[in-house]
Amino acid sequence: MSLVVGIKFRNVGKIYYFDPAGNDLKKNEHCLVETENGKVLGTVVFPEKEIDDEEVVSPLKRVLRAASKKDLARLEENRALEKEAYRICQAKIKDRELPMKLVNVEYAFDKSKITFYFTADGRIDFRELVKDLAYVFKTRIDLRQIGVRDEAKKHGGYATCGREYGCSSWLSEFATVSIRMAKEQNLVLNPSKISGTCGRLMCCLMYEYNTYRSLRKTLPKIGSIINTKTGQAKVKRLDILQEKIWVLLENHEEACLSRDDIISVANSDNQPERPRPNHKKGKKR
Repeated sequence: MSLVVGIKFRNVGKIYYFDPAGNDLKKNEHCLVETENGKVLGTVVFPEKEIDDEEVVSPLKRVLRAASKKDLARLEENRALEKEAYRICQAKIKDRELPMKLVNVEYAFDKSKITFYFTADGRIDFRELVKDLAYVFKTRIDLRQIGVRDEAKKHGGYATCGREYGCSSWLSEFATVSIRMAKEQNLVLNPSKISGTCGRLMCCLMYEYNTYRSLRKTLPKIGSIINTKTGQAKVKRLDILQEKIWVLLENHEEACLSRDDIISVANSDNQPERPRPNHKKGKKR
């Protein structure tokens, strides 16, 4: 077991494990930690706790100390410098006529590096831009190309449903979203209906995906022939969440059935799974 403290570096971001190194840290407290990119100011998500060694990425970096008022003042100073760096970089991009969109700027805590995040349709030769920025800021410059989902996460905003983007409000990591998830939920495969404002498939498609998958296994497929209490019928459409089945009966009338109305499916491949009865065993005497 390893003793760790959970720390994040953005309001909505991944939680990283650090060695508390004897520091008495409290939840939501700021602290200075050592990372591969130098010293970084983070926020404590959870104080000391023990976790399995398999969950720790070695070597475990350590917490240097709790943040002081001077550290927090430096953080605010860096935020102001980032705005000015953004303005200057935008001007340099325009002067060089580079086909790229500047998204965000981040100063390292000790000002040893400035990272410029941008999006572009393809690869960009930004070597001359790096020289321009290094000449102005006299420090290490890092230009990093990101995707449109990362851009949405950094900027934030509101989705078509009226709620804040999940990626910028609570999702710590992006999950894989596929068109299969939309098909499984019987959604209209119209890009404008199932895509977010970032232009990619909506992250919320994954929220109910597993529920739809498990429920669909208990229902017959559309187009299959089923045997019901009133005779054979052909499945026309499904309401998976309510477990309703619309069928065409032998007399050519439509009817709405429940899963319990199905006796069997004519094609064994389409046979739905029946929930197993939960029989409680009595105590042996």
